[in-house]
Amino acid sequence: MDLGIKGRTALLCASSQGLGYACAQALAREGVNVVLNGRDEDKLGKAAETLSEHSEQEVRHVAADVTTDAGRAALLDACPAPDILLNNNAGPSAKQFLDTEPSDWHATLGGNMIAPVLLIHAVLPGMIERKFGRIVNITSAMVTAPKPHHTLSAGARAGLTASLKALSLDVAKHNVTINNMLPERFDTHRQEQMARAWMKREDITYEQARALQVKAIAANRLGRPEEFGAAFAFLCSVHASYISGQNLHLDGGSYPALL
Repeated sequence: MDLGIKGRTALLCASSQGLGYACAQALAREGVNVVLNGRDEDKLGKAAETLSEHSEQEVRHVAADVTTDAGRAALLDACPAPDILLNNNAGPSAKQFLDTEPSDWHATLGGNMIAPVLLIHAVLPGMIERKFGRIVNITSAMVTAPKPHHTLSAGARAGLTASLKALSLDVAKHNVTINNMLPERFDTHRQEQMARAWMKREDITYEQARALQVKAIAANRLGRPEEFGAAFAFLCSVHASYISGQNLHLDGGSYPALL
């Protein structure tokens, strides 16, 4: 299927590794010019070099922290008029509510709600003027199925989801879509971190924690990053112009609710 986005430009936050990089790979295969982002210059440069070797499209990279004014300014200076925006950022540490500190909430809201909102605020007028825009936010399964040790993630990302649902109703008429991807248990560095947190919380071995991660998924396996990237690319396509304001669970069929 031709996704109809060849020649478009994408700004991809936190895309030097993991799910963000998988999204970049998927777009590059479709002929999209991509701007990668991360905070580690060495890691980011290597990711961009690898992607360039397998793509005929333009691949640029910007080392910047999206949670800061300076970081967002650097991203927008490098890519002021993206057709596609991926909002992504590292999730907060897993903590029970009473273990959180005020600084945890400020940092989580800044990174997982405020930064995406401000980037959207900057690029949205251009998307509206050009009559094409695809905004996708990587949030979390915790938005619709919160767990006690993920109150930080659930709070910030649910706030982002509600705010952007309202916005999606206003911009759909301009062929600008806003959707959220809710991953659960993809085989990335993030899941390794979660396994180690599980070890500490439950006093179990790393191998036991990884086995419990797999057991928690109905498909009885962890997700592959390339599966996530393919779904992302479709949401960015011309064929997805009638899909907006949605939360797409990517969890091997594990989401338990009807709605």
